[in-house]
Amino acid sequence: MKTFFERFQAGDILIADGATGTNLQAEGLKPGMHPEAWVFDQPEKILGLHKAFVAAGADIILTCTFGGTSISLKDSSLAGRVKELNQRAAELARQAVGGRDGVLVAGSMGPTGTLLKPFGPLSPEEVVEAYAEQALGLTAGGVDLLLVETQFSIDEARSAVEGARRSSTLPIVVSFSYDRGLHTMMGVKPSQVVQTFKPMGVAAIGANCGTTLENMELLVQEYHTIDPGLIIWAKPNAGLPVMNAANETVFNITPDQMASFAKRYVQAGTRIVGGCCGSTPAHVAAMAKAIKKG
Repeated sequence: MKTFFERFQAGDILIADGATGTNLQAEGLKPGMHPEAWVFDQPEKILGLHKAFVAAGADIILTCTFGGTSISLKDSSLAGRVKELNQRAAELARQAVGGRDGVLVAGSMGPTGTLLKPFGPLSPEEVVEAYAEQALGLTAGGVDLLLVETQFSIDEARSAVEGARRSSTLPIVVSFSYDRGLHTMMGVKPSQVVQTFKPMGVAAIGANCGTTLENMELLVQEYHTIDPGLIIWAKPNAGLPVMNAANETVFNITPDQMASFAKRYVQAGTRIVGGCCGSTPAHVAAMAKAIKKG
């Protein structure tokens, strides 16, 4: 199977999978519950979601480990099981991919949920150690790359990359969540992300989650303008969440709308495109069809 870098050297545009949390909630995951708990308690549901994304045409499957650091899990039933959790989650994703040629597994490494000093209690070293432990488990489980995603702080993301490097030699992708237009809630801009992480030798840089499909297009354009040679990762939500008549949170962007914007992202310079919150296998299938066949 071609490696992550070999896929780009061949000129490939890669399709990443869709949401984990919102799709598992549709399967019965209770709001506020750690999706990672299902790695042990409902592994067949995790496996089924991964397989659905593979069948939809995804080239990259993310592990169910978004909140898989010791810091995120410290008050949960999973405290003390970080390496075991991440390794098992990686093994489930690997099992779902099976022998499917060209499909890669990315180890998802989301934010800790706690701020670093001086804004919060964490020291950089504590964060580095937490991500190093997570990366160790993911690497042992057989992932092909590590994804530091949904970041909003340069300091935390830098510590995450440093931690990942302590435990693994795998390629690292860094993705920020821009929920304030062209900057994050901590004021981070795309130019700062490129200036910080390209010299660190990360494999790709991009954005996920965030606000609208239109705003993701602006972010992709901004990244491409800053560095036309950058491998850009774009994984937007299926629009902004709204409440329906049944008082349920829903995402109203259709698969065809996602597919249309995915083509625009690729035209603007994106090399990896997928979906975040609210995006289903149907959204991924539409994007794969539009990009690979359209």
